Amino acid sequence: MTSISIRPRKRPCASCPYRRDVPSGVWAAGEYEKLRGYDGETFEQTETGVFMCHQGAGEVCAGWAGVHGHQESLALRLAIVRDPDVDVPAVLGYTSPVPLFASGAEAADHGEREIGQPSPEAVAVTEKVTRVRELRGKPVGP
Repeated sequence: MTSISIRPRKRPCASCPYRRDVPSGVWAAGEYEKLRGYDGETFEQTETGVFMCHQGAGEVCAGWAGVHGHQESLALRLAIVRDPDVDVPAVLGYTSPVPLFASGAEAADHGEREIGQPSPEAVAVTEKVTRVRELRGKPVGP
């Protein structure tokens, strides 16, 4: 029997909501709001699932691992029981090679700031993600 090991990507993708250099307004408001649910003490966290990469390749989001991949993570604690394919030690040991926001709230605040009027750079990133997801058979949808 072969076990799948779900690990973080080597680096946060170019559209990762946790990256400091990604334009504001790339993702839907609900996607940014999820980031806040991983903040705080374990008992305060409202998101209970491991945050997967938006590019749809089946990896743990590297930005999420860099910000929330710590011992207090409720999602990681639950993954040990719920999803044994998640390589929890790899998430705990992950260090991002690019600058990330310090928290989910900080990333969400940045991302939501220009949702109503995204810059041309944000539109280009969104269009690229849409194309990549369609090619992978996981289209962006409602």
